Amino acid sequence: MKILLIYPYVIEQRIYDEDIHAPPIGLYYVAALLKETGYDVEILNWHGVNKNSEIIYSTIREKRPDIIGFSILHANRWGAIEIAEIAKKINPESKIIFGGVGATFLWKHLLKNFSQIDFVVIGEGEYTLLNLVRQIEKEPNEISYKKIKGIAFRLNGQVVKNGDPEPIKDLDQLPIPAEYFEYNHVSSSRGCPWNCSFCGSPRFWGRRIRFRSPKNFVDELEHLYLKGVTFFYFSDDTFTINKERVIEICKDIVNRGLNIGWYAISRVTYVDDEILYWMRMAGCIQISYGVESGSEKIRRTLNKPLKTERIKRAFSATRKFGILPRAYFIYGSPGETWKTIQESIDLMKEIMPLSAIFYILDTFPGTELYERFQKLFNINDDIWLNKIEGIMYWEMDPQLSDQLILDFGKKLRTEFYSSLPGFVESITLTDKKEMYKRHADFCSRLGMTFSHGDYSAIETIEKKDKIAEGLYKKALKYHPDHRAYLGLGIVKQKNREFDDSAKILSEGLKHFPESGELSMCLGITYMNMGKFKDALSCFERCPDSPQVRKYSQECYHLMAS
Repeated sequence: MKILLIYPYVIEQRIYDEDIHAPPIGLYYVAALLKETGYDVEILNWHGVNKNSEIIYSTIREKRPDIIGFSILHANRWGAIEIAEIAKKINPESKIIFGGVGATFLWKHLLKNFSQIDFVVIGEGEYTLLNLVRQIEKEPNEISYKKIKGIAFRLNGQVVKNGDPEPIKDLDQLPIPAEYFEYNHVSSSRGCPWNCSFCGSPRFWGRRIRFRSPKNFVDELEHLYLKGVTFFYFSDDTFTINKERVIEICKDIVNRGLNIGWYAISRVTYVDDEILYWMRMAGCIQISYGVESGSEKIRRTLNKPLKTERIKRAFSATRKFGILPRAYFIYGSPGETWKTIQESIDLMKEIMPLSAIFYILDTFPGTELYERFQKLFNINDDIWLNKIEGIMYWEMDPQLSDQLILDFGKKLRTEFYSSLPGFVESITLTDKKEMYKRHADFCSRLGMTFSHGDYSAIETIEKKDKIAEGLYKKALKYHPDHRAYLGLGIVKQKNREFDDSAKILSEGLKHFPESGELSMCLGITYMNMGKFKDALSCFERCPDSPQVRKYSQECYHLMAS
């Protein structure tokens, strides 16, 4: 039996898509369990395709899957519906299964309106899907499906749901997906104990949290590390909720010598100096915090009653340990005015995040906010027959308008980017010698963001090269750092300070003699100085680079002229 598990495309392109461009880790768990049980399973990440992509038609024709499962995060439901329709036209006998948070909260709507969908797996899907696949293989008829908990389907023309599945008590009993697949979105726990009104996680998991053992989680990281994966997104709703467990994980990462970098998500109330120290020593380079608003009143409205002082302490401590603090802000919430927007700006300038994402408050099924919307406007789930990803809260609030929302967002982003140089200048890192190498990495990484990364293209940020140069120099005061030498050498090149560039890059090569990047950059600097023989000597260290061969030919041409 051939099974395809597909992560479909979304309706609207994102400015920030790092959180959604990769298939959810749950899809890998489902696939790993099916593989371990002997099924032929493939995962297809079709986040970047569209309805008219030939890859959809050719893949389904070639592979002729018996079952196609779709991972639904609500925004991609239409992608799944369209691909499922194509699949049914190619092979009407194939079974189409939807699962994930988006399908869980719209199971009745999906089965009622889209005949191409045969089943919806509700909630935690590993064993439910395995049981369903076995039943499809063994005895594919409507009556036989009634015994499977956690699915919805059509029985005698009526949409029915077979109750909820039992939660998996011991997550360690699941196979580690890294034994079969390569990926970098990982999770050490499932669930969230809080009840933010805009989030579907509490109802999906039931406001409870289950943990994998530290060893099991680090085993997964090591599996992936040995496959060459060195950067990870820890996608737990709140990675830091159990301090002792997090420190145990971090110490194990250090003891195993896993030289990795990773992002995590935390609540501001669950970090302190000790946990941040061990997270940084284990390779954490960014923590995202849901600040949501500078207004405590709005935070309470969103069921996120964080105290402002706790937010300030968390950001200060995170920055101090050389971890980039990232702030999520939501605007367009109930009660939003220019006064509350200014409160968000004021708080932002106090906490000084080094990255910030600003979202318009969106409404999705499975959230308290959506239930409020349904009661207020007497709306049912048929609204999702429209090709929309979500419902903006401002659309149901007469005090807000599209222009006002646009103005709010523009003001927040402008204030953040114009304040960012001051945030960088204020960075003071903890004076612990064992962290100096980590501090150098932090400063050079942040510097590269200004000279070559996301911030380099933002006009609102002034003197970006100057900010980058200061960060590279600060990095090298802590420890020799490859990125800092390269970045500083390039900045000096751009400023036509070739003597300084050559000096910096030469020093870098003393510490990193095998670096092709430093050699090539130094060669380009020598070319600008008219030292073509010295340039060729540098280029000889990286003969396999097509770009270097081009520079070498140019050197020979200039020497002959």
